[in-house]
Amino acid sequence: MRKIIVIGSSNTDIMIQTSHLPQPGETVLGYEVQMNQGGKGANQAVAVKRLGGNLVFMTKLGNDYFGEQTLKAFHKEGIKTDYVLVDDHAKTGTAIICVEDSGENAIVVAPGANDLITIQDLEAVLEVMSSEDILLMQLEIPVSTVAFAVQKAFEKGVKVVLNPAPARQIPKSVLRDLYLITPNRIEAELLTGVKINEEQDLATAAQLLSEMGVKNVIITLGDKGCFVKEGERSYRVDAFKKKAVDTTAAGDTFNGALCVALAEGFDLRQAAVFASKASSISVTRTGAQSSIPYRNELAYTR
Repeated sequence: MRKIIVIGSSNTDIMIQTSHLPQPGETVLGYEVQMNQGGKGANQAVAVKRLGGNLVFMTKLGNDYFGEQTLKAFHKEGIKTDYVLVDDHAKTGTAIICVEDSGENAIVVAPGANDLITIQDLEAVLEVMSSEDILLMQLEIPVSTVAFAVQKAFEKGVKVVLNPAPARQIPKSVLRDLYLITPNRIEAELLTGVKINEEQDLATAAQLLSEMGVKNVIITLGDKGCFVKEGERSYRVDAFKKKAVDTTAAGDTFNGALCVALAEGFDLRQAAVFASKASSISVTRTGAQSSIPYRNELAYTR
């Protein structure tokens, strides 16, 4: 079975529910606090595992209470920790998340050990990659580390999927080695310089990413579904309509589910539908990893 190798961040999320997100200088009273496991890398790894993928996960934690709790959570999920590193001199990544009643959120992340994932740290996980595998990455770890992993995976014939979040500039050399990039609207605007207001803007942004060397593009649009550019053809995939409670890990669920479907031989359109179904379930629940569905909840067939 194809491996899905996720290299990325792991955080402890402290979530506060409130009536509305604070403006600069404003203090808002919240009414619920939760502490959950999060981080884009770990979220995507949990999505892959719960949805039936053959997961290999690499991340770095601090030697602290949050790190200990994270390891326990991985074991509970059945995630092997062979490639989970612990830095004795760093703090585990932490995120403060405000979620308003509409489901929208605002997030501040202190990267901690995530920011210390080096090229040398990747040696062991890169050794287990083979050409039939999929590599899924995000941008909550150093871009130089991401670039190195992408290059090495590409050289091995691995399909590389990059979720360019949070929005950061990416070297052009990285884009040329990608099988698929999955920005949201804001990330697509940053990468291309195209202000996305209309359907044609999506096509323009996706075309520019293709011209930069990316083979396939999916621009995610929340409850409006996603825009897919697969080679030379483009199409929309609708979202599964659900009342949103918390959108925190919807994008991570989408990406993890997408890679599971691709690993199982779905074509890109089918994979995007599968991923949309999974993310539509996640927005109906609070928290990051706590919101990610299991395979039997999707009731989805090609």
